[in-house]
Amino acid sequence: MMRQAGRSLPAYRVLRKRYSFKEVASTPELCAEVTLMPLDELDVDAAIIFADIMTPVTCLGIHYEIVEGTGPVVDDPIRSMQAVQRLSSIPAAEELPDLFEAMRLVATDVEGRVPMIGFAGAPFTLASYLVEGRPDPHLTNTKALIQQDPGTWHALMEALTTVLVDYMARQVHAGARALQLFDSWAGKLEPAAYEEFALPYSARIFAETAELGVPRIHFGTNTSAMLDLMAQPDPEVVGVDWRVPLDLAWERIGVDRAIQGNLDPKTLLGSRAEVLAGAEDILGRAGGRPGHIFNLGHGVLPDSPLDNLKALVDAVHEYGTS
Repeated sequence: MMRQAGRSLPAYRVLRKRYSFKEVASTPELCAEVTLMPLDELDVDAAIIFADIMTPVTCLGIHYEIVEGTGPVVDDPIRSMQAVQRLSSIPAAEELPDLFEAMRLVATDVEGRVPMIGFAGAPFTLASYLVEGRPDPHLTNTKALIQQDPGTWHALMEALTTVLVDYMARQVHAGARALQLFDSWAGKLEPAAYEEFALPYSARIFAETAELGVPRIHFGTNTSAMLDLMAQPDPEVVGVDWRVPLDLAWERIGVDRAIQGNLDPKTLLGSRAEVLAGAEDILGRAGGRPGHIFNLGHGVLPDSPLDNLKALVDAVHEYGTS
């Protein structure tokens, strides 16, 4: 499940009363503990490293804070070529040793049981946070920069892409057995703009991580209209959100490619019967074809009952062994 530890597990909530998000993420033992919680609570089939989508931007010398109820907030938004030119380029191994130590701890713990998945925000999504300065569903400043100063936009995307290739490679060296590129704002662009201003940089990441030898997942939200474009960089897996039926999405990305998805997270807020019916519908659309990774269509919602999470995992496991 996406955002596995999330805010839905009681043990995580207890731990967060004592430590801030950044304290957990920057303390290897705590980060490993949180990453492993869903394995103990839910018996899921992979461990997803606990990290923030913004983590690698510190390699560019950018400072940000996670503001409760808001999300990432950047001190000094980047909206000019001068701001891009002032960015640093710090190797991920040097800037983020605590994260990679946490990954090594997790990899050692789960060896022989389940794989550990690493992830990164896609260049477009990270750039939008850096330009806006905080989450903005309209991406007003981002779209203005793209239209009014494309040279600065492309320079920022190049800088982010270089950092992300290094960051993802280091995750594999630390024990990740799969990688996900997470483009949560891609759906805010029309397909033609996505193809020109975002896709080339995600494609470069897939091209430059191919030699790492691990499966890569390309996921975006609100991207039903451009799933064919998201499949172009040749990821081993395309993740889809709940806004498109799984069977239709699979046709768009090509049935010879694996697919991840795509139960609507709000289903978990309903009754057990509704959860099981939702899972059955998706599994029916997959039709038993190889290459389906059952998952939510986005992150676990905070108020999702633990019993529903367990029931979902158990139902999918039972289906898979029947």
